[in-house]
Amino acid sequence: MTEVTKRILVTGGTGLVGRAIEKVVADGEGRPDEEWIFVSSQDADLTSSSETKALFERHKPTHVIHLAAMVGGLFKNIRSNLDFWRTNIHINDNVLHSAHETGVQKVVSCLSTCIFPDKTTYPIDETMIHNGPPHSSNFGYSYAKRMIDVQNRGYSEQHGRRFTAVIPTNVFGPHDNFNIEDGHVLPGLIHKVYLAKQSGSALTVWGTGKPRRQFIYSLDLARLFLWVLREYDEVEPIILSVGEEDEVSIREAAEAIAEAMEFRGELVFDTTKSDGQFKKTASNAKLRRYLPGFQFTPFRKAVKETCAWFNANYANARK
Repeated sequence: MTEVTKRILVTGGTGLVGRAIEKVVADGEGRPDEEWIFVSSQDADLTSSSETKALFERHKPTHVIHLAAMVGGLFKNIRSNLDFWRTNIHINDNVLHSAHETGVQKVVSCLSTCIFPDKTTYPIDETMIHNGPPHSSNFGYSYAKRMIDVQNRGYSEQHGRRFTAVIPTNVFGPHDNFNIEDGHVLPGLIHKVYLAKQSGSALTVWGTGKPRRQFIYSLDLARLFLWVLREYDEVEPIILSVGEEDEVSIREAAEAIAEAMEFRGELVFDTTKSDGQFKKTASNAKLRRYLPGFQFTPFRKAVKETCAWFNANYANARK
């Protein structure tokens, strides 16, 4: 019997990325010396320092993957920037400080490419996070996520902690938030295509369809998270993304979903709706230096698998 030496606590463990990590671990990527603990908001209110501390004392993790956050799509962010700032600042400070106080060996937090400056040169890379203000549409969420990087450096310099962060591009996959109003663009489109197909109506895509995004399949991201947890020793964040050449427009994404769901209707673009940032092309050169041979799931294959999951789980997925 191999002795368990790593107790890995995953906050936000029932969300999109948490479920993907759980699946990848269960499918054979876990190791005998690792015990995985997936927790959600049902287990503790991470905006409460006392509840967070109690969670850490209960599970005594040696390692943490910190995914818990208040998240939402473009329009939810525009409406609630202050809420996104306050909630995420509380969560992140409580998790990192509890990890420090209980002697956690390593924390890997999850950031987002929206933290990068709005006015920048492309492709963006890990050195550019703090070079200017983020896009005004989601400044609350973006600044709160940036502060994780500041805290990680502080815990490293002052206490020698191995706290780091990853920066995925647009994540999608099974167990996503498919809410049309508040979810991200790809799951929202999947839900819209489903409804348009049911009603025989056209598919209305918000915005011009021209903005470009790099999408990463949640199961690919999960495999990369395991590598970061086990092998990546820098405090500085690392971008986890497909290559620049794999960027697709929102129109192309909508067309891929329509094809995967066998939707034959018309695509209409509602140009009265905001596009948000036109692009946020990220470089994965640093990742490729570490893992030159990593194979990403092709975009259309990942979309097809996600659509199949949504169709099979519609009753729960649409909530």
